[in-house]
Amino acid sequence: MFNWFKKKAPIEARSSSCGFTAEVITAREAYISGTRGIGELTATVQSCATLWQGGLSLADVEGTDLLTPRVLGMVARGLAFRGEALFLIRDTGLVPCSDWELKTRDSKPTAYRVTVPEVGGGRTETALAGEILHFRTGTDPLAPYAGQAPLKRAQLTAGLLQAIETALAEVYEDAPLGSQIVPFPEAPETDMNELARGFRGKRGKVLIRESVNVTAAGGPAPVQDWKAADVTPDLSRAMTRESLNAARDAICMVFGVLPGMNSSAVTGPLVREGQRHLAQWVLSPLAAEIAEECTDKLGTPVKLDVMRPLQAFDAGGRARAAAGIVQTLALAKEAGVDPSVALRLVDWENRA
Repeated sequence: MFNWFKKKAPIEARSSSCGFTAEVITAREAYISGTRGIGELTATVQSCATLWQGGLSLADVEGTDLLTPRVLGMVARGLAFRGEALFLIRDTGLVPCSDWELKTRDSKPTAYRVTVPEVGGGRTETALAGEILHFRTGTDPLAPYAGQAPLKRAQLTAGLLQAIETALAEVYEDAPLGSQIVPFPEAPETDMNELARGFRGKRGKVLIRESVNVTAAGGPAPVQDWKAADVTPDLSRAMTRESLNAARDAICMVFGVLPGMNSSAVTGPLVREGQRHLAQWVLSPLAAEIAEECTDKLGTPVKLDVMRPLQAFDAGGRARAAAGIVQTLALAKEAGVDPSVALRLVDWENRA
């Protein structure tokens, strides 16, 4: 009984980096980074990410069956919010990874230690670079093995958008919108409280105060003292509308979405031009990078085409162009001109 002090303390077991603690810390870090200026919770950012997700999910894939619409959708959201997405190559398909560490040589990844999300807590695996599909966007020469999200490259604008929306949300929640100050002659406090309670349930609160302009002899108050005063804050002086629109338009441009698509007076041609701009200048380069990574790791040529599924925005123009091409080819045949040479002169080789 006197040997109790010789007993060893029990070993305290802690969860690894792929357990519940890591998930809580990751969620907390995401919350902190959001308040720091990421702005991922704004509708503007979510709309742009949805456009990326929808555009890449509809892409035509040639050379592999691993890039399903569901996988391409996860890739798009990973590139939009994190700047990179990582998947394990398995016989059953691509396994998404929530966290990873990597080892590089000559600025190229050689090995990974990845965390695979599971219902009861993730598990950790070690894999070589050939077993991993690592998609990146916005890479920097200082860290070519890592990607950067669009919002990370525009943190100041993202912080402005989030600050404005947060401020407006607090104003509409806490500010006395629709409230009034109604002058009232001197009366017992109990009577004024009872009268104030009678105004409850109306649209906007009504505040009661005593009149301060009543004469000492108890005469009536001046007429101007009976005018109600509105205490609704005037937000127009802070230029919140202009600042919000400017921040929203800048965030849309970061994601490659034309700001004119957010206008209430937008027309059909502008919407089609915005869709064309997004498909050509944003989604097509992303698809080319995804195809390059898959070709390198899967060993077979892989091609992704986002223009054909999204060509509805240019159906009329493509029809007119096809009619013009057919007519031009017929005229070239009649004149004895080689159509391939003529198309090469106008940079239409392999595109007829």
